[in-house]
Amino acid sequence: MILSSFDFPFNAVVVGASRGLGLGLVRALLAVPNANLVYAACRRPDHASDLQALNREHGKRLRVLALDVTREANFAIAADTITRETNRLHLVINAAGVLHDVSKAIQPERKLEDVNPQHLLASYMVNAIGPLLTAKHFLPLLAHPQRSLFANISARVGSIGDNQLGGWYGYRAAKAAQNQFTRTFAVEAKRRAPNLIVVGLHPGTVDTDLSKPFSGNVPPEQLFTVEQSVGHLMKVMDGLKTESSGQFFAWDGRSIPW
Repeated sequence: MILSSFDFPFNAVVVGASRGLGLGLVRALLAVPNANLVYAACRRPDHASDLQALNREHGKRLRVLALDVTREANFAIAADTITRETNRLHLVINAAGVLHDVSKAIQPERKLEDVNPQHLLASYMVNAIGPLLTAKHFLPLLAHPQRSLFANISARVGSIGDNQLGGWYGYRAAKAAQNQFTRTFAVEAKRRAPNLIVVGLHPGTVDTDLSKPFSGNVPPEQLFTVEQSVGHLMKVMDGLKTESSGQFFAWDGRSIPW
């Protein structure tokens, strides 16, 4: 896999890298010859066996970082660790997200009666505040003369303009907030890091633990493997231009209304 838009050795960070789409993105980046350093950040690296196996295979090219997206101090430590090893990043992808939890206590709401304030806050912390803190702490490493890209993995259900079905109050609202943060960050980045492209990306419906309980009615041709979705996203990212900043794109490159 090639990111031809990075025609120089580049450094990348994937947040939420222990499984699913995040892990797939780490694998794809390690397959790019120009990828110099790939930082894989996740909450519990000691429990991420697939990521640790990649670490053993790729040695110093892959750095595994402990990062809980609900704790700002973790971002400061991660940014400091990266700064001590390199003076710039070129690609930051936030793939951390939550739709439901293992205990099944948090589930997408079907109706208003299902709304739980604590569950709303938990979704907001991971899906909205986490991406914003990623931007806050990694912007200094992205502000340089070379091409750089900041991508939040969002979801079409976070689009207010595209909402036709309702339901899923917490996840929709948290992703909508993430989208607003992405758009606002893109405006600020134009002043502070003119070469930085800031976008939201919808990966499609991917066969991961996040979507598995809700993908039963998805037509087979619309349910992507991790590898398929990552391939689509890499192609979209490769084609982004400076004027793409501040927009929300689907896996096929089509624009989605915020």
